[in-house]
Amino acid sequence: MVRGALTALITPMQTDGAVDYTAFARLIERQVKGKAAGVIPAGTTGESPTLSHDEHRQVVARCVEVANGRIPVMAGAGSNSTSEAVEMARHAHSVGADSVLVVVPYYNKPTQEGLYRHFMAVADATPLPLYLYCIPGRSIVDIAPDTMARLAQHPNIVGTKDATANMARPIAVRRAINKPFNQLSGDDNSTLAFMAAGGDGCISVTSNVVPELCAELFTAWDEGRIADAIALQDRLTPLHDALFAESNPGPVKYALSRLGLCTPTLRLPLVEPTEATQRVVDNALRSLGLID
Repeated sequence: MVRGALTALITPMQTDGAVDYTAFARLIERQVKGKAAGVIPAGTTGESPTLSHDEHRQVVARCVEVANGRIPVMAGAGSNSTSEAVEMARHAHSVGADSVLVVVPYYNKPTQEGLYRHFMAVADATPLPLYLYCIPGRSIVDIAPDTMARLAQHPNIVGTKDATANMARPIAVRRAINKPFNQLSGDDNSTLAFMAAGGDGCISVTSNVVPELCAELFTAWDEGRIADAIALQDRLTPLHDALFAESNPGPVKYALSRLGLCTPTLRLPLVEPTEATQRVVDNALRSLGLID
């Protein structure tokens, strides 16, 4: 059972748009040092839609290599093509990832039966633990709790990343599934409310910037220091808000560039944040004492 803050890693890029594997390794080392509960390469925050298949494989393999067993690697392995998702999961297994995160297929709008067959096919392809990634804001379709309960009968389907920001959702999923099922929030702003509803952790964008503070929040929660956890949540909220002022991962890449960790470069159709958003991010970083 995963607990705490796992980091949805960005994919740093050189100014010409090529993947910057040196900066990527540096960011992973920073997550290890910051006591992140795990890292997720090649997900939405990692700009998976504009990574080539070869780049996707290299990013996952490099992450596993640098992590070197010091921190769990949950590899992004989602696609709206089931055969592609199967191939991504098999590759993640072949290079030593610890688990896979598989997003609800986007654009083609499968039915609940289609979702069931899609995830079962991926789960059957490897022995890796599989997390169901629900993000209807990007995929339109969502997994109904009863479909999730059917999927949870597969021994490899062990949890979910829930980016619905619906605080009744962890309760509904827990009631539908009659076994331990790892529920991770995909929304930084509602993490504590998600935990209070029975969640186990968070897959975080903010922890790219402040892994130590995100880890500290969960430590406080697990130790029953609720007031401390709430104080940390309040302190982090301006940064949470700033990092979603425009489409992710534009603001978080800009924030990391301000810390000297990478360039703010994104691939089209994503573009760097506006000056107004940059000011919001800068103010959030200043509030945490990260820049002058």
